[in-house]
Amino acid sequence: MNEAVKHILIVDDAATVRMYHRAILEEAGYAVAEAANGVEALEKVEAAGYHLVVVDVNMPQLDGYGFLHALRGRPGPQVPAIMVSTEAEDNDRRLAFKAGANHYLVKPTRPEHLTRIVGLLLGERA
Repeated sequence: MNEAVKHILIVDDAATVRMYHRAILEEAGYAVAEAANGVEALEKVEAAGYHLVVVDVNMPQLDGYGFLHALRGRPGPQVPAIMVSTEAEDNDRRLAFKAGANHYLVKPTRPEHLTRIVGLLLGERA
């Protein structure tokens, strides 16, 4: 993996959301990969590793909470995770942080907000 470019994994069952987030993050200079559910995302993390993950909550096979629990249960260095969901209640945020999210965004995400949070979590921006 080229360390000069930060690699981000987008995990969402909606192809349109993945494309939207991909366009924003690639425009900001990141390398982006996609997964349609938590099971596929865990396989990709095992195979390649990433600097950050952006993950949806509601997905088939393994939802975002389950994915984050599994990700945080792995040995070795941990990467930042942003949970993105249409769920906007305080309890949804609490569940996300309990599962291991570093930040929580409500869909639809604003491009400048997503890139600012990604930059902060990657230590690129103050």
